[in-house]
Amino acid sequence: MLKQLQKLGPGLLYAGAAVGVSHLVQSTRAGANYGMWMIAVVVLANVLKYPFFKAAPLFTVHTGHTLLEEFHRKGKLPMLLFYGLTFTTMFTVQAVVTLITASICASLFELTVPLWAIGAALLFICSLILLMGHYQWLNRTMKMVIVLLTITSVVTLLAAILQHQPSTIGLKTFSFFEDTDIFFLIALVGWMPAPLDIALWHSEWAHEEKKHEGQTFSIQQANVDFKIGYWGTTFLAAVFVAMGALLLQGNGAELPTGGAAFASELIGMYTSTLGSWSFIFVAIAAIATMFSTTLTVLDAYPRVMSKAMKLSFPRRKGLQSYFLWLMITGFGAIFVLIFQLENMKQLVDLATSISFITAPILAALILWVVLEGKQLILSKSELMLAWLSGAFLFGFALYFSYIRWVV
Repeated sequence: MLKQLQKLGPGLLYAGAAVGVSHLVQSTRAGANYGMWMIAVVVLANVLKYPFFKAAPLFTVHTGHTLLEEFHRKGKLPMLLFYGLTFTTMFTVQAVVTLITASICASLFELTVPLWAIGAALLFICSLILLMGHYQWLNRTMKMVIVLLTITSVVTLLAAILQHQPSTIGLKTFSFFEDTDIFFLIALVGWMPAPLDIALWHSEWAHEEKKHEGQTFSIQQANVDFKIGYWGTTFLAAVFVAMGALLLQGNGAELPTGGAAFASELIGMYTSTLGSWSFIFVAIAAIATMFSTTLTVLDAYPRVMSKAMKLSFPRRKGLQSYFLWLMITGFGAIFVLIFQLENMKQLVDLATSISFITAPILAALILWVVLEGKQLILSKSELMLAWLSGAFLFGFALYFSYIRWVV
């Protein structure tokens, strides 16, 4: 078991980036508001995006090229899409995951300093890990965090099952004719298991793993690594939905609307239901979930931006610095936390909308790269699923745009 864990790499980094707001906040809220049937929605969302996320690391290991390099070879439009998507979301996404992590820390340790200061301290710690240990420290840290997250989440779920008192009080009926239900579904599915641009991150991590491990990181190992990370995050999402349904549904407590407030109060709501003994398990699960996301996102944006600069501006060496983009990402997130905290909900809505609308375009580009390369990355059934998923993402994006800006 430990030997197999040591072999894992990019798959766990993907898992660390994927769990977070989509799991701790959205999945839990889905279970609390709509019940256990939301597990089916979560699983379906993961199945639909599976071919595109799978293609990223396997293509990179098989060809030695990252998806971003292939996008650059396709011309200016794919790279413009990448820059537009990244610049419009990177500071907001980093700020949001840092804010939720800071909120949990403030709640746990009864800190009275401003949340932006706690967030800045967290970003400083994460930056030290990335600058001192680079990819190797990131990889090792994530293995410990994901193991802790999985164990504590499962223990909490088992306790919830044992103490569950069936209730339908406060259970909502989902309706496609209610805007609030549709927007919640879009937020859940759009970032479940993660936005599609994380496929580009996964590709870069796979390239880094291949560079360090050489032939030992074969396409077979990359496939196993991916599946453990991908289906592991699917399992954890189902666990959080179940915990929301078992512990929060019908308990009479009003769920906070903001993600940070929801996450910080979640520990108290869980421990009041399960008992004080569960505090340590719930606390570790919550912190591990959000710290893993904060750390991996802080690595991912500088990694892809420094690579993009290298491809687009090969003579501008200064723009290609990982350290430079780490500082830009970190200070940009702190700026958002200090000056845009009151507008955070609007910024999150914007980031979610952009990710959701661009998802079918990214899916098409990934499929284009895979098909043009004629690499045996996806089976025939997976390719059929990819076409079906692409059509679904495109149709849902059109529907979202219609009800968001037309109706």
